[in-house]
Amino acid sequence: MTAVETQMTYNSSYTIQHEEMYMTQEDDWDRDLLLDPAWEKQQRKTFTAWCNSHLRKAGTQIENIEEDFRNGLKLMLLLEVISGERLPKPDKGKMRFHKIANVNKALDFICSKGVKLVSIGAEEIVDGNVKMTLGMIWTIILRFAIQDISVEETSAKEGLLLWCQRKTAPYRNVNVQNFHISWKDGLALCALIHRHRPDLIDYSKLRKDDPIGNLNTAFEVAEKFLDIPKMLDAEDIVNTPKPDEKAIMTYVSCFYHAFAGAEQAETAANRICKVLAVNQENEKLMEEYEKLASELLEWIRRTIPWLENRVAEQTMRAMQQKLEDFRDYRRVHKPPRVQEKCQLEINFNTLQTKLRLSNRPAFMPSEGKMVSDIANAWKGLEQVEKGYEEWLLTEIRRLERLDHLAEKFKQKCAMHESWTAGKEELLSQKDYESASLMEIRALMRKHEAFESDLAAHQDRVEQIAAIAQELNELDYHDAATVNARCQGICDQWDNLGTLTQKRRDALERVEKLWETIDQLYLEFAKRAAPFNNWMDGAMEDLQDMFIVHSIEEIQSLITAHDQFKATLPEADKERMATIGIHNEILKIAQTYGIKLSGINPYTNLSQLDINNKWDTVKHLVPLRDQMLQEEVARQQANERLRRQFAAQANIIGPWIQTKMEEISHVSVDIAGSLEEQMNSLKQYEQNIINYKSNIDKLEGDHQLSQESLIFDNKHTNYTMEHVRVGWEQLLTTIARTINEVENQILTRDAKGISQEQLNEFRASFNHFDRKRNGMMDPDDFRACLISMGYDLVSVTRQFQAQMDLHVLPDVFHRILQAVLLKFSVCFELQGEVEFARIMTLVDPNNTGVVTFQAFIDFMTRETAETDTAEQVMASFKILASDKNYITVDELRRELPPEQAEYCISRMTRYVGADAAPGALDYISFSSALYGESDL
Repeated sequence: MTAVETQMTYNSSYTIQHEEMYMTQEDDWDRDLLLDPAWEKQQRKTFTAWCNSHLRKAGTQIENIEEDFRNGLKLMLLLEVISGERLPKPDKGKMRFHKIANVNKALDFICSKGVKLVSIGAEEIVDGNVKMTLGMIWTIILRFAIQDISVEETSAKEGLLLWCQRKTAPYRNVNVQNFHISWKDGLALCALIHRHRPDLIDYSKLRKDDPIGNLNTAFEVAEKFLDIPKMLDAEDIVNTPKPDEKAIMTYVSCFYHAFAGAEQAETAANRICKVLAVNQENEKLMEEYEKLASELLEWIRRTIPWLENRVAEQTMRAMQQKLEDFRDYRRVHKPPRVQEKCQLEINFNTLQTKLRLSNRPAFMPSEGKMVSDIANAWKGLEQVEKGYEEWLLTEIRRLERLDHLAEKFKQKCAMHESWTAGKEELLSQKDYESASLMEIRALMRKHEAFESDLAAHQDRVEQIAAIAQELNELDYHDAATVNARCQGICDQWDNLGTLTQKRRDALERVEKLWETIDQLYLEFAKRAAPFNNWMDGAMEDLQDMFIVHSIEEIQSLITAHDQFKATLPEADKERMATIGIHNEILKIAQTYGIKLSGINPYTNLSQLDINNKWDTVKHLVPLRDQMLQEEVARQQANERLRRQFAAQANIIGPWIQTKMEEISHVSVDIAGSLEEQMNSLKQYEQNIINYKSNIDKLEGDHQLSQESLIFDNKHTNYTMEHVRVGWEQLLTTIARTINEVENQILTRDAKGISQEQLNEFRASFNHFDRKRNGMMDPDDFRACLISMGYDLVSVTRQFQAQMDLHVLPDVFHRILQAVLLKFSVCFELQGEVEFARIMTLVDPNNTGVVTFQAFIDFMTRETAETDTAEQVMASFKILASDKNYITVDELRRELPPEQAEYCISRMTRYVGADAAPGALDYISFSSALYGESDL
């Protein structure tokens, strides 16, 4: 027992709970005396392993559960280990009664823990009764391993089940509802281990269809890393329809106790965090209270002096501004502070409540920042605020009366000043000195109306003076300004009366003088108008732009200008008479001091206009002479340019036409070989290039003509545009013809066509080129094909031509005619389809013509032997050793590097059933070479 005592470090303090529940469980055991053999096997192994897991701590173990507990010694040792308490000293004898005594001591100890043992006696244990022994061990497991489990107000079996459900809830394919079939697939045990020790099991790799593997994994990991012995067999659990619940509970309870330490540490950490969170929140509320209280008290301290200021303003506007500031204080500034005060009280009460609930001491704000201190400061603010508002209203009512009189004074003064504004300047101006007679008369009537208006405004001036007197009597604060304004209005009024009389006298005197001047204006207008019209026409003729194209036309203009110059002396006399009338008007205005407006009411013409136009006419006459002489010289130079251009154009134009015809003859000539034609064309090309200098010189002469604005030339029928077009056509024709011959040489050499065949093709083409432009129309091309042996004619026509239908009887004649009609339609359609196919080859762009090169290409394809897609496929099949695919290595071994890489980059992957790694499809590649696939 000494060795046992040194190894026992167990908690000796237990609380017996739920005694009635375990009474019920023991009754269940009593009713189930006949165990299922499979369950009995599972219980024997599980209970034995459970007992050994505790007996190991005392340095011993059992092998046979019904035999090793018969003497009661290991049973008592087991109870001491799992309870941490000392049992009575066991009997040392080996007799039956010694064994019964030891077993009774163990059973008495179990009963002392509040467990009722039903139908379990010491004799059955000593006799090795398996069922009684298993029942006793199960009772011990319930009391010492399961009873103390508590999860969310549930304990024992329900607590252990709830703990399992909580821990395995997040895991897929796990649904713990009991302690038998819920554990058969092993995933629940693996989930419990992974939940607490994810480093021990990779749960994502587990499969529900491998229960034995899952269970063995859990058993091995628990035994190796969690010190939980293997109490169950995976095969027994899987092969049993309903595993033994007690065996499962016993094993699962070991996991609960193994992970209990981690649960307690987590609970302790959560408790500490909760306490600290409460403390931090309380400290934050305290800091917020101190801050809000300080800010609110500071605002009250700044606001009270402003409300205590009772200095009155002298104007209603200033006092109203004070009232508006006070209202703004009430609407804008104070409401947030009221809310802050309320929030401060709420925060204080909330803080005290939280401190009280968390067993913390009450919060004591800094000195002067208690809720009562803030309330007192707020009360003082509201008292000052009320007195300030009453003072504002009283002062505003006092100023209202004075402002009314002052506003009335200002309104009448403004109306008067608005009326008199500009009146003195208007009466003082001498606008009549430069006015016309009609304007003078209008000014006189306007002045009479002003005199009537002046008399009507006398009453307003008197009212203004009376209001100013009343303001002085009421001691208005701005009386000096009122008096100065009233005096200015009175002085202005006296000055207006004086200026009105002076203006009347001046208007009457000037009116008489203007009647005389008006008669002279009328006479000036009658003579100036026709003379001005004559000068306008003369200036228009002298400045008229002329366009002439010959010497004769310019000579005619010179003669007309000489006749105009002969009329100038008589026109100058009329001008002097008109100017004399204007000078007389100026003399009268100068004598009597009248300022003429410079505008004749009867005409817009002035003496200056007439003189200026006359000077312009005299200036334009010599300019017209000079322009006419310059035009004579220009027309002579243009005539020389026309003759120079015509001399060259008449040579170049026929030369270009001749060369075009010669090139055309060379292109259709079939006498020599293609090389001879090429040499001849190259010589023509060099001659044309050497002739380019003549075209450039003609371009220079044409540019000179254009710069001189020469657009017609009666000495030649060739224009520069005609020459350019002909030259470009010549260059294009020689280049195209050379290219055609080169292509014919390439075609001949590549296809093996003889010179005789090419000559035959050229002869056929030239024959059917009816327009002789190097191209055939579709109808000409059809005729050419038919002449060369292509069957594009309906076979019915041949049949009709060979048969004499008239020799047949009428009935057979009609039947044969109907049959031939139906077949003719069919064969004609076939002929059209074939011709359309050929046209797509020779005219792919649908231009409507067939060139000689296209004709040669078509005839070459029809007569020469060419490679086909099938031949290329057969060649690839030889390289591939008769396989349907070819590999990269075979291509690089059999073909030159450049051609091999070309095939590798364009061949698609072969997808046949016999495909090898890296196989390439040479069949689709060969088809694509001839346009037969989408490769």
